[in-house]
Amino acid sequence: MKVKRKIIEIDDELCDGCGECVPACAEGAIQVIDGKARLVAEKYCDGLGACLGECPNGAITIVEREADDFDEEAVAEYLREREEYQRRTEATLACGCPSTQVQTFIPRASQEDAMDMDAQAGCISRLSHWPIQIRLVPSGARFLKGADLLVLADCVSVAYPMLHRDFLPGRVVMMGCPKFDDVDEYIRKFGEIFKTAGIERITVAHMEVPCCSGLPMIVERGMGLAGKTIPMEEVVISARGETLKREKSAV
Repeated sequence: MKVKRKIIEIDDELCDGCGECVPACAEGAIQVIDGKARLVAEKYCDGLGACLGECPNGAITIVEREADDFDEEAVAEYLREREEYQRRTEATLACGCPSTQVQTFIPRASQEDAMDMDAQAGCISRLSHWPIQIRLVPSGARFLKGADLLVLADCVSVAYPMLHRDFLPGRVVMMGCPKFDDVDEYIRKFGEIFKTAGIERITVAHMEVPCCSGLPMIVERGMGLAGKTIPMEEVVISARGETLKREKSAV
């Protein structure tokens, strides 16, 4: 039922999709969708404005207008379903596992310095964030916003000797094994990321073996689930660490 009441309003021009407002809403009424904070449903917003002070850009205000009445029962059911989904997707993770702690890293050296160090002492780490496993990366992680995404089959990191030099600079990496992990879970995770993070481009690097060849398909299905078309390049690596194929495509 529509009633005249106070409710939040989000300015698309001011919102940068940082997601700082999301945890401030106890009712779960705000989510980052397509790179912007959105009101999931009017009935979930109580209009009290606990989220206002969390927005660094002042994109959230309270207005008074005709809106669906706040529904506590609907909120309780929505939160229960969301908690159940979260429990299912994280069922295999140990409570408090350090592997799930999100971190971003400051580059250890400039590109020029890194090239000199490569020549003198081998490759240095170009990893810019943590975690890196597909199953552990939160779909709302800030390091995913507008990222150049590298989707990496686990074995490539061992087979390709100059991975950090040739693939990691400037990219966010997510890695996993399509043979041993849950493919449907991967597709759902990529779908969530592509729907909200504004990924600019994707590189999928996998081994030449058949069990690895499904990784590009998983990424493409994630795009389909999100209704997105993102430029993608597929790179195939041999067991001897050679690049066998580089092919660009737009799904």
